[in-house]
Amino acid sequence: MKTRTSSAFALLASSVFLTAATPAPDARVSLLDAMEEELQRNQRNLKLQNHEPPYFISYQLKDTEQTSLVARYGSLFLDNTSRYRRMYVDTRVGSYEFDNSGPEEYTYFVGGGRGTSYIVNKEGPLDDSSLALRTALWLATDEKYKASLSQLLKKKGENVYTVEDPKQPPSFSKEKPVRSIQPPVAFPFDHDRWARVARELSARFKEHPEIFDSEVRVTADKVGRYFVSSEGSRILSEEVMYGVHVTAVTRADDGQLLDDSRNYYAPTEAGLPDEKTLEAAATRIVEELKALRKAPVIDPYTGPAILAAEAAGVLFHEAVGHRLEGDRQDGEGEGKTFRGQVGRQVLPTFLSIVDDPTVRALKGEPLNGFYEYDEEGVKGQRTVLVDKGVLRNYLLSRRPVEGFLQSNGHGRSQGTAKPVARMANLIVDSTKQLDDGELKKQLIAEAKRQGKPYGLIIRDITGGNTNTSSYGYQAFKGVPRMVFRVDVKTGEETLVRGVEIVGTPLSAVNRIMATGRKQGVFNGFCGAESGNVPVSTVAPAMLLQEIELQRAEEGKDRPPLLPSPARGGGTTSGAAK
Repeated sequence: MKTRTSSAFALLASSVFLTAATPAPDARVSLLDAMEEELQRNQRNLKLQNHEPPYFISYQLKDTEQTSLVARYGSLFLDNTSRYRRMYVDTRVGSYEFDNSGPEEYTYFVGGGRGTSYIVNKEGPLDDSSLALRTALWLATDEKYKASLSQLLKKKGENVYTVEDPKQPPSFSKEKPVRSIQPPVAFPFDHDRWARVARELSARFKEHPEIFDSEVRVTADKVGRYFVSSEGSRILSEEVMYGVHVTAVTRADDGQLLDDSRNYYAPTEAGLPDEKTLEAAATRIVEELKALRKAPVIDPYTGPAILAAEAAGVLFHEAVGHRLEGDRQDGEGEGKTFRGQVGRQVLPTFLSIVDDPTVRALKGEPLNGFYEYDEEGVKGQRTVLVDKGVLRNYLLSRRPVEGFLQSNGHGRSQGTAKPVARMANLIVDSTKQLDDGELKKQLIAEAKRQGKPYGLIIRDITGGNTNTSSYGYQAFKGVPRMVFRVDVKTGEETLVRGVEIVGTPLSAVNRIMATGRKQGVFNGFCGAESGNVPVSTVAPAMLLQEIELQRAEEGKDRPPLLPSPARGGGTTSGAAK
């Protein structure tokens, strides 16, 4: 009996050991397998009679988890957690040389226009059902294939009227397949702690009657990306980003609306600023807004200016970066600022620009634009765009540009939008560097030379926008927040307000005279045709020989008539008085 009992125990123990040692199957990989199976089935069998089958298919599934906390006046106004999965299906008919891709109107064509069209839901299942996912992909693929056939026929028809271009690049680049399965990424979020921080931080603004509104927003986002293609690519990745955003609003006595903010991003929860840092940021926001309320409004200005590092980064993002995106070199409605300029000088010889999505951080500061693979399954690559003032390359998706037939991993999109060439981490370098003091001396000297009573220093900027289309003026705009007037006689700096940076891109960047030594990081999100994508711009401060500032929109609205109830303004006795 002892021997039998011992043997039984040994077998049981062995069974338990084997069970414990065998890892559980990765549900993520099972979903990727299901996507690949459905893709292969469609690749083998999908074909409409008398028409050609797709030569390329890719599936992308994005699994998004989001948490948002918003506090105002010391209380939570939003406490939301959500999760969803969305699909993007790409089917291409024709060949790499000439396929159905083209202007955006082709993309949106679905159905026969008889009022009976059905638009397939692009949501994916949340419960890891392989069959449900395959069914959703099957229906979306059928819809996209039919649309692609229609697009190809329309494109061929329009080519009858188009002059043939012997230099026309192929429709789609051929890329080597990539296979990468990244391990799961931790996604902790101390909800109670951040809810408390948001409440307490937002309550601090109640102490200041000039600040009539404010908000503290804490976000945590995780995106799992599943990608397979008929070329053999198979990618599974996860990206996490946390954010804290502190904003406050006031009005000057003349009615102009003034806002100020601080934004922090980090790839880990531990990387977010601590409470003391956030409290100091809130205090600084209040101080800046109070100073701006008292600051004089200046008239429109044309003359020399120093752009601090972050402001210079926004200038390069808007004036140069967008115009180096490959999709803009061949678009029918694009201005094509830098088309045909490869090998020519487009910037001062002391400036160079690279875009590098492989850089996670710079001197310990995380960069938003980091990623390993873009939305088209191509590895992100360091790309030299401008070398010592000479244009060398473009930001490239899988849509080739004349002279550049391969992607450099910059096909990006938000969610499941169609990927296009976009910036990631745009890094500006300079060989003509000056200390901050010397930069200011040169600003004053240049202002005197131009007969100006003052120069400007733009220390902070909220963001900007640009127009790259051929239907409008090639221009950009920046919205400065902290602008200082520098008296040429005394060097005294005076805070001013009421202006916006405007200009034409080539004129602005070619008037850079020198730069500072220290590079600054501007982290944020860029919105363009394919949605909002995380980006960073790294640049030093810059002295411009000439910059143009136009008057900002003048607000005339009154501030709130009654004091905030948080300051005792809601009592009956107070109202009676």
